[in-house]
Amino acid sequence: MQERRLPLGIQDFEELRKGNYLYVDKTDMVWAVANNRKYNYLSRPRRFGKSLFASTLKCYFEGRKELFDGLKIMSIEKEWIVRPVIYLSMSLGGSDAQSLKEYLNERLSYYESVYGKVQSEQSLGNRFNGVIRRAYEKSGVQIAVIVDEYDVPLQHTYDTDQHEECRTIYRDFFTGLKDFGYCIKCVFITGITKFTQISLFSTLNTIANISFDESLAAVCGITYSELTDNFQNEIKRLADKCNMSEEATINEMQSLYDGYHFASNMLNVYNPYSVLSAFSRGRLNSYWIASGSNEMLFKVLKKFAKDIPMLDGCLIDADYLEESDVNMIDPKLFLYQAGYLTIKSVDGNTYVLGYPNREVKEAVQNSTLRRLLCCF
Repeated sequence: MQERRLPLGIQDFEELRKGNYLYVDKTDMVWAVANNRKYNYLSRPRRFGKSLFASTLKCYFEGRKELFDGLKIMSIEKEWIVRPVIYLSMSLGGSDAQSLKEYLNERLSYYESVYGKVQSEQSLGNRFNGVIRRAYEKSGVQIAVIVDEYDVPLQHTYDTDQHEECRTIYRDFFTGLKDFGYCIKCVFITGITKFTQISLFSTLNTIANISFDESLAAVCGITYSELTDNFQNEIKRLADKCNMSEEATINEMQSLYDGYHFASNMLNVYNPYSVLSAFSRGRLNSYWIASGSNEMLFKVLKKFAKDIPMLDGCLIDADYLEESDVNMIDPKLFLYQAGYLTIKSVDGNTYVLGYPNREVKEAVQNSTLRRLLCCF
């Protein structure tokens, strides 16, 4: 049985396609996001494929038709308009205000070398506005703006003196997304945590939080049908290595990695990082939990360590979960967004939250809490 290239850690769509990596086709949803609304925000846990989806969207807007050969979007898109794309990967924005400024300055300098610079534009916000306007005027078509992992600098600085300064930088920088909306075809923003008080959300009051859209429930992650349709060879190989039947292997993967629900239709989604890691390493183990966390998660878990075991089966208002700003008063919001809790059932306008699967439940109840309780 020939081994195929698994896209573990691959976040660039061009690299994935040219490198002949296995790809679970999400391009019908790429087209829907690109063409249905102007302002879009997508929240998913870390390592769920947000950056790959953002990169795929970028290649679509750039008219890179050759990269999509044989995929679903080819039967949907007929025009393939080539648009300028301003792409910001905020995971490179650093962990303090100065690093954030330096990253934004570097990106703007690059785009100014492409679309031109006006000397009177001095602040980061004015320079960003100028790039948007000139990219539109020079190309003659509306542009796309993609901001991947917008919240990384905000998470790194949460509950520190640097946090408000980073928020101020964002507030000043992103105002042009609304003021120059006539230049823009689509804004797509990804993140884990929703900080509603920065300009991305307070200024863009028309932004659509597509994170709970039923038609996009599987926009990131892997469904059962995607698993069994795309990974038949890998399932058989893993079953052989684990000395299990294929049915038992799928059942064990379901128990360990499945169980995420991102919309009220309760479509089951597997953690893609753990699935690909299990196939790559030939073992059924806990991979996503061991792949790292962030400073904000540690702060939340430490503050609410004694309460966390009781969150399995907790209730939360649907509107509150979907629209509220993350805070250090109620841990449920952040733990849902971070992937440690998920929607277990829906009762009218109320969600029941709980652990998505064994991988998460065992990690939270055992290793995470044990480490944190040692700090008291």
